Amino acid sequence: MSSENQKFTDPRWTAQVTDEMMDAIKAKAIDGKITCPVLRKFAEDQGVPYKVAGAAADAAGLRVHNCDLGCF
Repeated sequence: MSSENQKFTDPRWTAQVTDEMMDAIKAKAIDGKITCPVLRKFAEDQGVPYKVAGAAADAAGLRVHNCDLGCF
């Protein structure tokens, strides 16, 4: 992937991502993807903003699909 096409993730959100968060999100993923509802539920259960959960998914190399609200 060229640098032109790489997704920018705001450092305010990535600074809050932990290894435990990434591991938990990876465990919920199937074939390198996680659904929007599953990621939103994870964020709510962990008490973190959706943007932090999205940054964790990005850092884990996962794609978010079936996005309902455009949060990620």
